[in-house]
Amino acid sequence: MSKRVQLTVAYDGTNYCGWQLQPDKPTIEGELNKHLSQLLNEPIQVIGASRTDAGVHALCNTAVFDTDNRMPAEKISYALNQRLPEDISIQESKEVAGDFHPRHCDSRKTYEYRITRGEFPIPTKRLYSYFTYHKLNVEQMRKAAAYLVGEHDFKSFCSVKAVVETTVRTIYTVDVEEQGTDIVIRVCGNGFLYNMVRIIAGTLLEVGKGSLLPEQIKAILDGQDRQLAGPTAPAHGLMLVKYEFFPERSLETLEK
Repeated sequence: MSKRVQLTVAYDGTNYCGWQLQPDKPTIEGELNKHLSQLLNEPIQVIGASRTDAGVHALCNTAVFDTDNRMPAEKISYALNQRLPEDISIQESKEVAGDFHPRHCDSRKTYEYRITRGEFPIPTKRLYSYFTYHKLNVEQMRKAAAYLVGEHDFKSFCSVKAVVETTVRTIYTVDVEEQGTDIVIRVCGNGFLYNMVRIIAGTLLEVGKGSLLPEQIKAILDGQDRQLAGPTAPAHGLMLVKYEFFPERSLETLEK
């Protein structure tokens, strides 16, 4: 009898062209499909919850797949980790309801964007944080971040290449925290547009440098124009750190 299995996937995105399957390019989805198919001796295609960009990292991305294999769901993580490359690791595998779809239920995602400040870069941080030699006004960045909280049209914070039905999203919290020489921008929301967190990070960096005032964030949101916001911060500073699902509150229920 077929069962649906949920995977919690951690990965270093440095060597991959993002999550989503691409022909002749290494992706997280591609690695999972290949090694699961070999392990379970049947064609497997996972469904990912968050299609992270090339170079973006994750502690807890989620994927589901269906299988007829009799291996217990909780044992799949152990067997799969013996096959996966060392920069991808399954943190948990478990059986879920057959109709559970990670993109069709209410959820909250939390991303962190890490910035390292200094006179010179630190080589051991180069793959996981964005380096800047600029002096950043963290308090101004916090004031700017407050304007982003709530339900807004985030068209100004979305790549022009994105094809979506709506650019309205809800942001629950945006924190700007100092951790030694690092600044961590932590954003929690019900969903994110293409490059949205990286554009938020790039815009807050402009505020920190003094190129934008915190009060200008409102005008950027209202303008609904990508050119009004700051640059898209590099991918390697971004990490998906938390994913919460509320499957009892499906999107179909929420939209009624």
